[in-house]
Amino acid sequence: MKLIIAIIQDEDASRLINELMTEGYRVTKLATTGGFLRAGNTTLLVGVEDDKLDKAMEVIEKVCKSRKQIASTPSPISGTTGMYMPFPMEVTVGGATIFVLNVEQFTKI
Repeated sequence: MKLIIAIIQDEDASRLINELMTEGYRVTKLATTGGFLRAGNTTLLVGVEDDKLDKAMEVIEKVCKSRKQIASTPSPISGTTGMYMPFPMEVTVGGATIFVLNVEQFTKI
């Protein structure tokens, strides 16, 4: 058995959860915050049998696509100390960060 830990963007969460559940996977959703953009993320925990891992990964890849987004990053104002002005910057968001762990024991009570 494997445990998939998938960190995805909030806007992909509902669709991915629905797709995984339609395929018969059970999903636990955790609300998380990313460090770089300080934006909301969703972390999903999905327990899968070894032979169903590839299909689950295909579903995640199909739903969670990378895309470009404009984000504001603070930039110091010239000639001043401690004053910052937002500076727009294009960043890539979306996609998924996925960890797959071996599960030694699973108990459902």
